[in-house]
Amino acid sequence: MTADEKAMLSNKKQQQFVTSWLSKRYRVAGDAANMLVSTAYTTAHDIKLDPLLILAVMAIESGLNPFAESPVGAQGLMQVMSKIHHEKFQKMGGVQAALNPVANIRVGALILKDYVTRGGSVEAGLKTYVGAAAFETDSGYGYKVLAEYRRLKQVATGKHVPTVTPTAPAQQVAKMAPAAPKAESAPVGVNEVVAGL
Repeated sequence: MTADEKAMLSNKKQQQFVTSWLSKRYRVAGDAANMLVSTAYTTAHDIKLDPLLILAVMAIESGLNPFAESPVGAQGLMQVMSKIHHEKFQKMGGVQAALNPVANIRVGALILKDYVTRGGSVEAGLKTYVGAAAFETDSGYGYKVLAEYRRLKQVATGKHVPTVTPTAPAQQVAKMAPAAPKAESAPVGVNEVVAGL
């Protein structure tokens, strides 16, 4: 077996672990979860971003609901503001493609990668992604995404991670978000995420 074949087999196994866990955690049909995970992995490979970060953002933004829409007009899995990012949807059929899971994942991931690169860290990129770049805090958004990202990293290696996690009250999450990271949850470097490591 060649190194490429081993890598593909490992990647396929990782996707199976992630698909199964997300399907249970977010109560999404297995086939639908498989499509979302494989799309995230393909997109991540194409644009050089960690697929688990894309999936963590999707999980926190929409709970993996491709038809989610916020009161301010953010749409789809990645909650993309199609009115603002309309030009990014042009090659995919225009803004009506915002609710197409493949188009939404692609556009959302491109926006996320741009923000992470420009911000210089995943935390700064997430703060911009949620629309809180001009504010002192992101109200716990980055904390939630990074916590889900860490869980997905464990799941991807085959570790047993409970699909139900105790939820902290919103005020507690907001207080915890700006705190200095612990040694085990050190800030994720741009190069790690952008390279998809």
